Amino acid sequence: MDTVTRRKFLFASGVAGAGVLAAGGTAVTWDLLHRTAAHDPLPPGQGILVLLTMYGGNDGLNTVVPAADPVYQGSRPGLAYAESEVLDLGHGQGLGLNPSMTGLHGLWNQGKVAIVRGVGYPQPQHSHFVSMDIWQTASPTDPSTSGWLGRWLDQQPDDQLRALRAVSVGGVLPPLLAGTASAGSTLPLGQFGLPAGAAGTGLRALGATSGQDCPNAAYAARDTADLFTVASAFGPSLPKAGQTAAAGTGAGAAASPLARQLDIVAACIESSVPTRVYAVSLGGFDTHSAEKGTQSQVLGEVSDAIAAFQARIAASPRAADVALVAYTEFGRRVAANANEGTDHGTAGPVFVVGEAVTGGFVGEQPSLTDLDAGDLKYGTDFRSVYATVLGRVLGADPARVLGGSFPALPLFGSAAA
Repeated sequence: MDTVTRRKFLFASGVAGAGVLAAGGTAVTWDLLHRTAAHDPLPPGQGILVLLTMYGGNDGLNTVVPAADPVYQGSRPGLAYAESEVLDLGHGQGLGLNPSMTGLHGLWNQGKVAIVRGVGYPQPQHSHFVSMDIWQTASPTDPSTSGWLGRWLDQQPDDQLRALRAVSVGGVLPPLLAGTASAGSTLPLGQFGLPAGAAGTGLRALGATSGQDCPNAAYAARDTADLFTVASAFGPSLPKAGQTAAAGTGAGAAASPLARQLDIVAACIESSVPTRVYAVSLGGFDTHSAEKGTQSQVLGEVSDAIAAFQARIAASPRAADVALVAYTEFGRRVAANANEGTDHGTAGPVFVVGEAVTGGFVGEQPSLTDLDAGDLKYGTDFRSVYATVLGRVLGADPARVLGGSFPALPLFGSAAA
């Protein structure tokens, strides 16, 4: 299976090679984020966008499953799910979530999930790199050297906080966070811990302040004390040495790579870090063969991680401020291939999750009979999703970022996200 990862995509992308480096994207540390939150916390009521990229082209038809459609069943013998297997989405449409997506299904039942159906763009591309470049730059027809959220970042105040307003969790900055005059930051994953026992006690003592300290000694003491504060806030969210990803959906969301990324995002949000855009990602969706088991595993990871994140955020004072959007570069073809997998397609669903989200379906379910050379026809331009979250979550003018006007979608209620 040709597994597409974020790093492979970035190395193949001209945006990563030019825009990111030119814009000066930098790595940040936990200590910097903690200090910034202490001095410049994000004000209450400011919207926060968490963008989840699913690299590889997730099969939308086996995610939001039209199990009651006989064309679906006939197009995928051995790969299709029966009506009795999927997690019913109601509305009398014969649709259900993949059986592994129990966590997201629970949020759907609570009205916290919107599913935008048939999302794509004109003249779709089947290349991973070209299509992902289109999604990340929001430029389907004209090549762009800036990402859509990078252009949003360009419009933020040019101060010491600008690079912290958009953060990618991981060691690489995705093109979507690269602007023309600025770029977001990366927060590398890794072990974060302080010594225990006598060494830890001694180090903590060095963080105690004294009225007899000179200014430099007092500054050093505050630095040392801050280390313990940061370790307490972020340490539980970071991967421990030797920790591995969950082997399956039943292994626990806390052990999965995506769940660790979202745990870090949640810790940042709870600590009032002044970041308004977080980028997280997961690969493994390029399912040309043996799709059912592979996709079920990664979708279970996505579902469990989002559910755990949402449960944590729901208990936070910022619950109504946060919206998570999950997308992929394209869907898959309607018919299964000879290897019990699916090949590169076009339109697919986008998930929007949050306390302020208006739950339910947005857009029409793509027809399985009215196809474009075997591919689904898109019904909603992905830039309408972007326009909606730019306006409702980030409080920006979508046209300035996207270079044109796109219809807003009914993703949020009367309360601001």
